Amino acid sequence: MKSLLLAAALLATTPAIAQNFSDLKPTPQQTAWQDLEFGVIIHFSTNTFLDREWGDGTADPSVFNPTDFDPDQWMQAIKASGAKYVVLVAKHHDGFCLWPTDQTDYSIKKSPWKNGKGDVVGDVARAAHKYGLQFGVYLSPWDRHDPRYKDPAGPAAYDKYYNAELEELASHYGNLVEFWLDGAGSAGHVYDFKKIIETLRTYQPNAIVFADTGLFEYGDARWVGTESGRVPYENWNVIDRHGYLRWRPVEADTPLRDLHWFWHPNDEKSLKSLDELLTTWDDTVGHGAQLMLGLAPDRRGLLPDSDVARLKEFGEALRQRYSHNLMAERNTTTVEESAALDNNPDTFWSAPAGSHHSELVATFPHPITFNRSLTMEWLNDGQHIQKYSIDIWDEQKKEWRSVAAAQAIGHEKIDKFEEVTTTRVRLNILSSTEAAEIREFQLYEIK
Repeated sequence: MKSLLLAAALLATTPAIAQNFSDLKPTPQQTAWQDLEFGVIIHFSTNTFLDREWGDGTADPSVFNPTDFDPDQWMQAIKASGAKYVVLVAKHHDGFCLWPTDQTDYSIKKSPWKNGKGDVVGDVARAAHKYGLQFGVYLSPWDRHDPRYKDPAGPAAYDKYYNAELEELASHYGNLVEFWLDGAGSAGHVYDFKKIIETLRTYQPNAIVFADTGLFEYGDARWVGTESGRVPYENWNVIDRHGYLRWRPVEADTPLRDLHWFWHPNDEKSLKSLDELLTTWDDTVGHGAQLMLGLAPDRRGLLPDSDVARLKEFGEALRQRYSHNLMAERNTTTVEESAALDNNPDTFWSAPAGSHHSELVATFPHPITFNRSLTMEWLNDGQHIQKYSIDIWDEQKKEWRSVAAAQAIGHEKIDKFEEVTTTRVRLNILSSTEAAEIREFQLYEIK
C-alpha cells in the first residue's frame, strides 16, 4: 500500500508533458470547414445608402430601403464563383440590425422596407440553403449606437444585450457554418467572451468561431493578419500563445472591390481584375488557408452587374485551371501510391509507419509537361510535414532535380515553377514528425 501511495504522489508532482505542435489535432468541424476552402462575406446595411464604410450609429433607419432586394441573385453569382459558404454581416459597428430583433428598435423594423416587416437575415439564409451554400453570421461586438456599450457602470448590461441578439441569430436561422467575432474598435470594452461562446454553443455546437489571434482561447479559426487576401508566411495550423498551443486554421479576408467592404457609387475602378483574384487564390487557398471574399450589394439590393460578371469569370477560370489533373488523366504506372494520385481527396496515401522521410513517386508511360503542383496533407492526425520538395527526373543526367521546395503543406499547397517535361515526378518528404499522409498530389499545366 505504501508503495502505491508513493507512486501516486510521484505522479501527482510530475509536471504535465509539454505540448508539441505535431501532437495537436483538429476537430471534425475544423477539417470539414477547411475542406470548404472558399466563402464570401456580405456587407449590406445603412452604410450602403450613405456612401460610408464605417457608420457611427446615428444613421436614421429610414435610409435603409432597397428597391429590388433579391438574395437569389446574390446566391446565383456566389455559386458561379465556386464559393461554398456565405457569411452575412447581420450587425456592423453602427449597431443597425438586419433582422427584426426584440432587443432594439434600431433595426429594419423601423425602416420603410417591407413596411418594417422584413428580415434580411432570414431571406439570405433561405436563399443560401436553396442554392446549396452553407450560411453563417457576423455580429459586431462593437456597437456605436447602443448607449449600453459605453455604460460607465460596467459592461454587464451591454453584454446581456449582445448575448440576447446572438441567441436570436443562433436559434432562428438554421445551422450556422461560421460565426465571426470581429475585434475592431473594441479596445474600450472588456467582453465576456466565455459567455458569448457559451450562448453560441448552446444552439450551434458545430459552428466555427472566427476571431483574431488575440481571442486565442475562444476561436476555432484565426485571421490571417491583413485584409490583402494573402498568406505571406509558412502556414502552420497550430499556433502558440504564451506557450499554450491550439489548432487554429487561417481565414484570409479581402474585398472584391479594393479596400471597400460596402458598396459605393462611382466606384467601378476599385473592382479587382481576374488576374488579381487568381493570384489571391494561389496565395490563400494555395497556401493552406480559407479565402473569404467580400461582396457588397448596392442600393437596389442587388450585386452590381460588373461584380456578377467578375464572379462568374473567376469561377470559370478556377474550373478551367484545376479541372485537368495530369496525374489522374495520364495514367501513371504507380500502383501502391494511387490513393494520393486518384483525384479523390477522401482517400490518402500513408508513408511507412515510423518514417520521418519518405517519397511518393509517379511514373508516366509518356512525357508530361506541367508548371504547377497541388498537394494536400491529411490533417486528421495533425500537421506533420516540415520540409518537402517537388522533383522531376532528369533523363540526360540520370538524377532527380528539384523544381520547388518549401516547409509546410497543410490543407493544400500550390507550387508554381517554370514549365518542365518529364516521365517521373517525386514528392520528396524531406522531414516529417510522423509518417507523412497525403490526400492528393496533383499536376497541372496552366497557361
